[in-house]
Amino acid sequence: MAQLEPCPFFIGGEWIESKLAGTPVYNPSVGEVIAECPIGTAADVNAAVEAAHAAFPAWMETPVVERVRILARFKMLLEDNFEDIVRCNTREHGKTLVESRGDVKRGMEVVEFALGVPSLMMGEVLENVARGIDCEAIRQPLGVCVGITPFNFPAMVPLWMYPIAIACGNTFVLKPSEKVPLTAIKIAKLLEKAGLPKGVLNIVHGGREVVDALLTHPKVKAISFVGSTPIARYIYEVGTKHGKRVQSNGGAKNYVILMPDADVENSTRGVIEAAFGCAGERCMAGSTAVVVGGAEKSVLPTLVEATKRIKVGPTDRDAQPDMGAVITKQHANRVQELISIGEQQGAKVLADGRGVKVSEAPNGFYVGATILDHVQNGMTVAQEEIFGPVLNVMHMEDLDAAIELANKSSYGNGASIFTRSGKAAREFKHRAKAGMIGINIGVPASMAWFPFNGWDESFFGDLHMQGREGVQFFTQQKVTTSRWFSYGEGDIWHTEKK
Repeated sequence: MAQLEPCPFFIGGEWIESKLAGTPVYNPSVGEVIAECPIGTAADVNAAVEAAHAAFPAWMETPVVERVRILARFKMLLEDNFEDIVRCNTREHGKTLVESRGDVKRGMEVVEFALGVPSLMMGEVLENVARGIDCEAIRQPLGVCVGITPFNFPAMVPLWMYPIAIACGNTFVLKPSEKVPLTAIKIAKLLEKAGLPKGVLNIVHGGREVVDALLTHPKVKAISFVGSTPIARYIYEVGTKHGKRVQSNGGAKNYVILMPDADVENSTRGVIEAAFGCAGERCMAGSTAVVVGGAEKSVLPTLVEATKRIKVGPTDRDAQPDMGAVITKQHANRVQELISIGEQQGAKVLADGRGVKVSEAPNGFYVGATILDHVQNGMTVAQEEIFGPVLNVMHMEDLDAAIELANKSSYGNGASIFTRSGKAAREFKHRAKAGMIGINIGVPASMAWFPFNGWDESFFGDLHMQGREGVQFFTQQKVTTSRWFSYGEGDIWHTEKK
């Protein structure tokens, strides 16, 4: 077996190799262990938080323009090392190189957005709110902030968090997923090279003990999280109970409505990308297609044929497949189990990804692209987030029924419609209960300048990630009301002396 890649902690500006027991980090394409992620302790968390806390006063006082100049150098280093980051991302996650490039680019866009923080942190002033009295509101950083990130976007999701946080003057502790720690480490080394002072960014690794220590540490002020809904709810409840500001993104079941007038070629391409991009391992996956009326005959057959042509294979080489592996063997087994449960409960398998064989990588963690037709709302596959390359198909007679079906979901990340009708699109945009809406777009994930806007059980908190809400989350307002007296006016001591 090849030598394992190092997976150090980053605390107080020092890269620390751990001797603690760890968990394997796999290359999902071939099923080989490539690193061992240490399972940290509460003591490791305390060391990282204390380092961030110690670095905060000087970093807060660093002029905001100087802070973003470091991020500007960081962005240049990301560009210079782009393909190296992409290949690291693909190797530990399993997604294709094209998907990894999108992952890294979306993260870089948040860095670009963070360069505008000097303008976004500007306050407000109003003279003469009362006679001779002025009022001003400014934004100041919170202190030590924390990011707890998932496996599915090793580059993008951490970059949703700490560039904005540190541009605003906070210090940061990142806990990347133990399944994909290597990309986060590689990117952090570039930020260090850009000149970030010691202790401003720290990285810890671990599981439940580390997460709980971060949620309860008295010097942590804010927590950002992305993951499944049960864990998102837990993060929010425990974090807020201990006085933290929390933004916690959960899972989803996103609906894509196919109208009878939908452009067949473009809607097929959009649904394929939404359902099977990144092997379906994303909270914005279009996991349920609602076929309305005549779309059953116009779009669905083309969609099934296109799904059957999706090539699955290893992504850690130059010859690229259409879709890569899922993250672990256990997850591959769970996805296949859910497909079988759907079939047992009455769904019809139109494209079957169970037992897919990849001759050039027989030990990889593969599930082929799958379509389950005639899924009913009470089925397990309709209610549970599968987080794999499985598309549910449901049938409705008209747009009203399709919107009503989608709105029954307890989640609320995204919802999309494919149609040529402006009236149908407007009706859907107005009535669909989701925070991100797509019109002829399968994955309506917002870009860095807008909030990643989940609703209901897809998000717990008040201020979303990215955009102006991201700046608001990582800052707090201070309002000063002031009056200046003329010489001797209101001066009791001066008056009495006279």
